This record gives sequence, structure tokens and C-alpha cells, in this order.
Amino acid sequence: MTDFNRSVLPDAVRSNGATPNPWWANAVVYQIYPRSFQDTNGDGIGDLKGITSRLDYLADLGVDVLWLSPVYRSPQDDNGYDISDYQDIDPLFGTLDDMDELLAEAHRRGLKIVMDLVVNHTSDEHAWFQASRDKDDPHADWYWWRPARPGHEPGTPGAEPNRWGSYFGGSAWQYDPKRGEYYLHQFSRKQPDLNWENPEVRKAVYRMMNWWMDRGIDGFRMDVITLISKHLDSHGRLPGEVDSELSEGEIGEEGYTDASPFCSDGPRLDEFLAEMRREVFEGREGYMNVGEAPGITPERNEFITDPAHKELDMLFLFDHVGVDQEGSKWNTVPFEVRNLRARLADQQEAVRNAGWASLFFCNHDQPRVVSRWGDDSDRESRELSAKAFGMLLHMHRGTPYIYEGEELGMTNAHFTKLDQYRDLEAINAYRQRVEEARCQSPESMMAALALIGRDNSRTPMQWDASRYAGFTAADAATEPWIGVNPNHVEINAAEEFDDPDSVYGFYKKLIAMRHGNATVATGEWNLLAADDEQVYAFTRTSGDDTILVVVNLTDRSAGLPGEVAELLGDGVAESQILLSTYDVAHGVKSIARGELARWEGVVIQL
Repeated sequence: MTDFNRSVLPDAVRSNGATPNPWWANAVVYQIYPRSFQDTNGDGIGDLKGITSRLDYLADLGVDVLWLSPVYRSPQDDNGYDISDYQDIDPLFGTLDDMDELLAEAHRRGLKIVMDLVVNHTSDEHAWFQASRDKDDPHADWYWWRPARPGHEPGTPGAEPNRWGSYFGGSAWQYDPKRGEYYLHQFSRKQPDLNWENPEVRKAVYRMMNWWMDRGIDGFRMDVITLISKHLDSHGRLPGEVDSELSEGEIGEEGYTDASPFCSDGPRLDEFLAEMRREVFEGREGYMNVGEAPGITPERNEFITDPAHKELDMLFLFDHVGVDQEGSKWNTVPFEVRNLRARLADQQEAVRNAGWASLFFCNHDQPRVVSRWGDDSDRESRELSAKAFGMLLHMHRGTPYIYEGEELGMTNAHFTKLDQYRDLEAINAYRQRVEEARCQSPESMMAALALIGRDNSRTPMQWDASRYAGFTAADAATEPWIGVNPNHVEINAAEEFDDPDSVYGFYKKLIAMRHGNATVATGEWNLLAADDEQVYAFTRTSGDDTILVVVNLTDRSAGLPGEVAELLGDGVAESQILLSTYDVAHGVKSIARGELARWEGVVIQL
């Protein structure tokens, strides 16, 4: 369906610098977290058949691409981001036949399928890792193995090769008695890092990727792909290893040094990504590849996504979703409009001449934006702030990503007890910061988890007002794997589907604008009122066509910035209002009196 709704951008319109324009330049991506989307067999966990059963809903919404979080075979230590077999489907989600059926049914509706791929690391149960535990096996150096520090008993505190900390708490090194050495894991101890310096590792990864592409998928979203190249000294040693020429930096409040400066955007990243492009994607058409990019600056994003460099189509940058954090992820600070605007402006400016931007506020690793930066305290505030942040995001230049339930205005889980959480990161962080390092109080940590913990986005999709929100049968013998948000009685797809004024109806309009308006899709982006404390305003321009976007991102009224008022002169007619978070008449009156209501956003044709 969406193939027919989305117009082809003419070559006269510039997108990322490629000619012809790529098909995804005016597309919208919808992320599905399969575990939480739709359960069809009553085991409390979503599955592939569940996704297939909801394709008509997604086609009606109007999205073009479905990005599936991992469904490969996995021990599920990190909810599937620890892969034990890249070429099989985990029985939790179904079978390869179910995957083929999903592909066929999605393609029949004009929807593309992009699979999440994790190749910075595997599960420790993957056959490659199990083989690498033998020093004489051909896979022996497929991972980052290192001996204990001289003079220390292997496996005891202080014997680790360096003092790097894991992103999931504790040391980034795990001792393996069978091999008698430590292996590096930037994340869980069950997620050992692959050694991309070894060409055999890269060849195996590319063979696997080609196998999936040949099977009919439409591309990959690559998890933490910018961590695959590590900084090494001239002798191949990591920072902080004995005799290494590179220092690992200072020890932080949790008792470890930070690995990210040495594992993010490493010296061979461009080489590896260009090689992947040649070995997997060259000669194919209709695909899309996007990389999750911790440690990547907007300027580097321009280089990597510039089609002339033949690396990736898009990257997910994270500087804008860190504006309410200071130092540690778990040290939260109040949201300020000017900080978000500054980060997004940097991203937009960096791809002004080449490259492309990914637009997102929510995903499986981020909380619900309506709770994080908006106001979910009552229905009106929730709907208005959900629309305001939706408008802001989708009117920028780039490819928008919608996370399941975002189109309904779904909120954070509002958990109050640690045993309600399922996320390894959250549970480990509490233990590390509160119980071991004692650098954060229990109350402060629980507040941080409630605001930005990853499980906030992982509660079951809210389809209807029934017992389990329609995610699984109301009389299912097994409860959902994680608690259903009690507010599903008010916030659900059945309630919003036929209501044009709902958050769902608003998102349909945003998607239709992206499909049908070349200025929205690819027009130049120019910031206005860069210092305003409440209003985020910018223009989108293509030739003689100019659109003004002005959004009040606060829960109180805001005066129109002077630059915006000057552009609008004597006001606007109803025919000029392309979209409003309230209604057209309200938008006209607000502009006339020079004041936006709380969470009011207006898109105006100049």
C-alpha cells in the first residue's frame, strides 16, 4: 500500500547527494520490538505470526519500512541482542517459515522489512565463541582474548587486562577457565566482542548478511556498529594493557575506566564499513542500511552517510537523547528546549550538503518521549505533548523512525519496584551504583529508572482495553513477560484508530506529508530563534516553496519569537495551516495574538 502512497522524488530535488534520489528519502520507518508487539500462542511473548497479523494496521498507518529488533536464536540474556545463531529464528518468535511468511505478506502490502543485526558481539553460546575457547582452534582469535596481568592470580580482582568497565556494569573483562584467559565484552558478560581485525571474522559476517539479503529482506539496522574498530597501539595492544603505549584514562565513580573513547569510531571503521558495502550491498537495489552510532559526531555522520564514500545510508546519533543526562546516564537533569534544539541543529547542519539524518526520539533503548520530555499527567496534556514532539521530529530533514506505540502516545511504565524491571542494564546498574559503588541513592536510582530506563519502552503494545491490552488473549494462561501498562484502558489502538483527532490520526497526517510534500521530505532546513526558551522554530525550503514549523515544547503559553512574528507579518489564513496540534482555527488565532498555547505546534505554508 505505501509504495503507492509515496511519490517518487524528482531528480531536481536533492536528498542525500545521490542521483537518482534513494527510495527511502521520503519514507517512514516503524520499529517493532517483537517480544512486546503481538503474542499469538499465549506464551506471554510476542512472535512473528503476531507481526504478520498486524500488517494491515501498519499499512493503514502509512509507514514504509518495518525494522524488527532481533529475532535470531538467542539465550535472551539481553532480549535477543546476544545472538547464538545468525541463520535461525529463536523458537520464542517462531520459525524461518514464519519469517518467510512475514516477508511475503509485508511485501504484498508494499512494506519493506529491515532486520536488526548485532555483529560487534555475539552470544557466548555462539558456536564461534565456543570454538574460540580452544587456543588451537581456527576461531581462537575471533574474539578479544587476553591473559591475566602479570603477578595476579587469573580470575581474581585486579587481574583483568585493563580497567575498562562494561556498559552494563562491572568489568568489561570475563575470565574463562577453559581457555585460561579473559575475553572483552563491552556489554553483558554473555556478549563477547568479535575481533574485526581478523579478516576471517569479517568474511563470515558478510556471508551471513548475504544469506539474509538473498532470502528477501530489505536491509539491516546494525546495532552499535561504530564500536567494531578498537584503538590499538603499534604492537596491537589495547589501552591500559601491560606495556601499552596508550593510556586508558581515569577511573570513574563506579571504579572503572571508560572504554568508549577507545572503542567508538575506531581507526578502521570507515575501511570496515566500505568493505561491508562492497561485499554485501553493491549490485543490489531497494535496500536500506542504517547503523546505530555511539560515539559518532554529526560531522562524522556526514562523512559516513555521504553516498560518495559508500559506507552506510543512515546513522542513529545519540547526542540529542542525552540532553537530560549529566555525566552518568543515570544522573538526570531537567529537560531544556534550547539544549535539544542545539543538538538537533548540529545534526541538521552537518548533512546540509551531503549525507542524511535519522530522526528519532524513541526506540527500544529509550523511554517514551511523552513521559520523558512531555506531560503524561492527564489525557489532554499527553495527547498535546505527544503531537508536539511528533510534529517537531517529523518536520525535520531526514528519515523519521516511529517506535511501536509512539503513534498512540504510549507512556512510560511508571514502575515503582526493582522487581518489575526485566532489563539487564537496569538491574545491573542498580546493583553497581547503589549496592556496590554506592555512588547513587536508592531513591535517586529508582527515579532515574522510572524516567529513562529501557523497560519503559518495552511494555506490551496497547491494542485494546482488554485484560492484557490485546497483546495476548485476555484468558491466556501465561501473563506477558513484562507488566502491561495499566493506562492501556485509555490509551490503545482500538480507541484511536478511527478518530482523526487522536495521536494516531495525527501521525497518519505526518506520514502523509512526508510522502506527498517534497519540501517536507528533502527541503533545506534553517533554524529560527536559536535562543528561545520555549519555542522551537525552523523553516523548510525547496525552490520557491517555504514551510514554517513553530512548536511550543512547554506546558505553559509562549510568546511567538520575534523572527517568527516578522515572517508572518499580519497573520495567517486557515488555508495556510498545513497541520496543528490543536486545530486550524486555533492555530490562526494563536498566530494573530502572537502567543502559542501550551504544547501548540503549527506547520504553516508561507
